[in-house]
Amino acid sequence: MGSPEVEVRRSKRRRRTVSAYRDGDRIIVMIPASLSRAEEAEWVETMLSRLERSEQRRRPSDDDLMQRALGLSDRYLGGLATPESVRWVDNQKSRWGSCTPGDRTIRLSARLRGMPPWVIDYVLVHELAHLLEPGHDARFWAWVDRYPQADRAKGYLLGWSAAARLDPPPSGDAD
Repeated sequence: MGSPEVEVRRSKRRRRTVSAYRDGDRIIVMIPASLSRAEEAEWVETMLSRLERSEQRRRPSDDDLMQRALGLSDRYLGGLATPESVRWVDNQKSRWGSCTPGDRTIRLSARLRGMPPWVIDYVLVHELAHLLEPGHDARFWAWVDRYPQADRAKGYLLGWSAAARLDPPPSGDAD
């Protein structure tokens, strides 16, 4: 994929602090105007590394997802929902996650990467609940509602969908 485009912004008002953030495919590094070119290069390298570590923490691997799912099952579903696999997928554009109870697989949309952990956890709990109740009936929602941030996460996903001008899944479901 290559290195991201980096834009360095110098500020006369900035005295000591250096910061960086992602703006689409670009990374913006903000530095004091007084830094030399050598100091600038060092700070850019440092900030790119920090940003990558920060983003990596927010993008758990498939193995991390599996461990997270097992922990959530133990905590909120009495350990009854044990998936065979949990993984990220790039082909889910209209749902946040999906579960196939027959082979006990759970797939999460890659669109969730970078979202707050409690939102990802909600989608995992939602999909884990499908291992106990395949439909979206009252028994299913009783399992999902054991997750204390379920309503907050549903609202977050609805808001995200509205901001992205996407149709939310029917009735605000994760899948």
